[in-house]
Amino acid sequence: MTEPIFSQPVIDIKNISHSFKGHRALQGVSFQVEPQSLHGFVGPNGAGKTTTLKIICTLLRPQAGKVEVFGNDVVASVKEIRKRIGFMPDHFSTYRQMTVFEYLDFFGAAYGLSLEQRDQVINDVLTLTDMDGRKDSLISGLSRGMQQRVSLARVLVNDPDLLLLDEPASGLDPRARIELMEILQELKRMGKTIFISSHILSELAELCDSVTIIDRGKVKYSGTMDGLLTHEQEHPCYKLTLESEVEGLVESLENEPGVMEVEKTDRPRELRISFDASLTTTGNLLSKIIELQGEIESFQRDKKHLNQAFLDLTEQGVR
Repeated sequence: MTEPIFSQPVIDIKNISHSFKGHRALQGVSFQVEPQSLHGFVGPNGAGKTTTLKIICTLLRPQAGKVEVFGNDVVASVKEIRKRIGFMPDHFSTYRQMTVFEYLDFFGAAYGLSLEQRDQVINDVLTLTDMDGRKDSLISGLSRGMQQRVSLARVLVNDPDLLLLDEPASGLDPRARIELMEILQELKRMGKTIFISSHILSELAELCDSVTIIDRGKVKYSGTMDGLLTHEQEHPCYKLTLESEVEGLVESLENEPGVMEVEKTDRPRELRISFDASLTTTGNLLSKIIELQGEIESFQRDKKHLNQAFLDLTEQGVR
């Protein structure tokens, strides 16, 4: 598998809109996905995620606006784009009575690979997805997690530069979810650009380096994951874990200018610190902790605030 190099956005969406029977699914949506990034596309159910995915995949024409994939227009260059993308839907389709090998061989033939090429490619993608031992298993007998791996292996058969994944972790148990995320990280290291649609922001927090949040057909935020945490957020929150207890630390931090709240969590030697970013910095807080002889094990943003940022940007109500 090669490592493609692109000098322009892999996905460039400019002011697209789309309606279904009077319902506006997308309203002036614009964002970009950079090369070799792992980009999360997040929003509540009914926000417009699947409609956007179908447009990127050339399965649906936008009624207004423009979408380019690798610099090619999704309306004018359908064949060129389809050769370079792989789409994984949120559920396993038909072909359940095939074995894993038969399923991958079928799609390899559909992509025009020779018998010799198919054998090599299938062995490669099964190794990558850790499915070597399931080569002759019927798909219908596999667990949900295993079926998701087969679906991902199928996406990789044509060695796409861009992977488009719709809710890939939906319905997976915690172990299967972690294993899937590890595979996606490896694919990113191999130079793939990965676009993941999900309605759960927290599961993408450590995986993605950039994210677009959509709600009611409109983009609410698009940028880096770190940027989301500071987007319209005046009061960041950090978790501090110490090597050992420090007497008087909580009281001292509470008296620091800008510190709004210091509270102990359920974990030993862990504190949650909220502060006004206009009055103090993480550097000031760390200096104070060190001054009090605190030995720091970790100091990082509270992931709960990632969920809060999502809630702040999206609206309540049934969609």
